[in-house]
Amino acid sequence: MDLLQIKENLVNELGGLVFSQPVAYIYNPLVYAREPHDLYLTRYGGGVKEAVFVGMNPGPWGMTQTGVPFGEIDLVEKWLCIEGKVGKPPLENPKKPVEGFACRRREVSGRRLWGLFRERFGTPERLFARFFVVNYCPLLFLDAEGGNITPDKLRPAEQKPLLTACDEALRLTIEELRPAHVIGVGNFAERRIINSLKGMDLQIGKILHPSPASPAANNGWREVVLGQLQDQGIEF
Repeated sequence: MDLLQIKENLVNELGGLVFSQPVAYIYNPLVYAREPHDLYLTRYGGGVKEAVFVGMNPGPWGMTQTGVPFGEIDLVEKWLCIEGKVGKPPLENPKKPVEGFACRRREVSGRRLWGLFRERFGTPERLFARFFVVNYCPLLFLDAEGGNITPDKLRPAEQKPLLTACDEALRLTIEELRPAHVIGVGNFAERRIINSLKGMDLQIGKILHPSPASPAANNGWREVVLGQLQDQGIEF
């Protein structure tokens, strides 16, 4: 099963899920940002990878706008050379509008992650010959005021079918890409990797999440992550 098929199956699984308050808005960029997301998968997701980086879910100014995991707009356009039509979610919070590639807000996490990749590899082709980046969950959840609700904060009964669908999609993705390493970007992603990839012959690790909400990430994130990758035996 290729990455596009895995994505379509996940979209179908998630389409039937229902979430109650405090969730007031659900954005699925796999649907309204299908063009750039599919281009990312088809252009860079082919072949066996040495390692796959797994994020948690979209940020409001990254994948939510571009369809690319951690997809800070400037780097997606100018370095990954990905573009495409971006529509709107069915319900949109005015405090977190989807403006696609016209959005002028910047995604700090994405700037840090993709900026490190660009610094170390120079071209996307050199990066993706060895690595790939996915998000565990493709959905952004917002409350009525536009506040972000991460998947681990959902009601347990509503969280369970979401995690089941995302676990299966991640496992299929890893079976397709056959990496030696799967690396969680942050603690939540690492936990879901461990849960969903039980019994698979690979190395599981993590790196510090680049979010500016993390004091640790604001104090030498680049150096910390390079050290973490070295400790995991990954030449970066």
